[in-house]
Amino acid sequence: MSLRALAFWGLALSLLPGIHSAAAPEVAGTSEGSASFGRGSATNPEFPTAERLTYGVEWRFVTAGNVQVQLTPVTATTWEMRLNISSAGIVNSLYNVRDEYSARMDSAFCAATSTFNAIEGKRRKITTLNFDNTARKVRYEERDLVKNTVASQVVEVPSCTHEVTGAFAWLRTQSVEPGKSIVVPMTDGKRFAAVRVEAERRETITVNGAKYDTIRYEAFLFDNVLYRRKGTLQLWLTDNAERLPVQIRLGLGFPVYNILITLEKREKL
Repeated sequence: MSLRALAFWGLALSLLPGIHSAAAPEVAGTSEGSASFGRGSATNPEFPTAERLTYGVEWRFVTAGNVQVQLTPVTATTWEMRLNISSAGIVNSLYNVRDEYSARMDSAFCAATSTFNAIEGKRRKITTLNFDNTARKVRYEERDLVKNTVASQVVEVPSCTHEVTGAFAWLRTQSVEPGKSIVVPMTDGKRFAAVRVEAERRETITVNGAKYDTIRYEAFLFDNVLYRRKGTLQLWLTDNAERLPVQIRLGLGFPVYNILITLEKREKL
């Protein structure tokens, strides 16, 4: 999955004001009145479970877009992740985005296939990854539907390698205490990287009116690791068995600066 799909909001010129919801995120199947998500409880089963997460994207305190992430089981040993990214507000007239991404992975979130259908401004591209875990290779293919061109390459990877969404899902299955780090084998199809993720500290944060006990992590994807450009990625996972990602902050420097992605709604499927 391209870095452009993660950061298009800031790259699409200066955004004009939108309305960012201040309502607390909706959590299907849980009772109202619980203002804080503490460490594990009977209503917070261990991840993975089938779910749909909806996020708002904010840049310089204005609404820039929406992201919906859905995880569902396909078989007893296969999961499917679907990611929909859409621009919102004035961005639609400046740089309309309607991206659809899907990936299939095994029970350890090791990647099998992924498809990225990108509709971004005048761009129309379909990018696929196909993993051969026996041969330890991934085949990348990008079809430009506007230019009518095809680019492809093959990258060597370990037998269990994650694409971007599977890496986030796998991290949710790991217990990493503050001060400790973990290495995640990742690829975007163009290159492979052993990405270090560091658990920095416990924080209680408020996201869209709801309070969460979290652990803040930093994933070292940038600075010529998986992505060549300079940048930072921090994420906040709840400090319980679900490790629900409630906030993500991308720092990409000029001209993008900070992009904040916050949980608005969680549905159990």
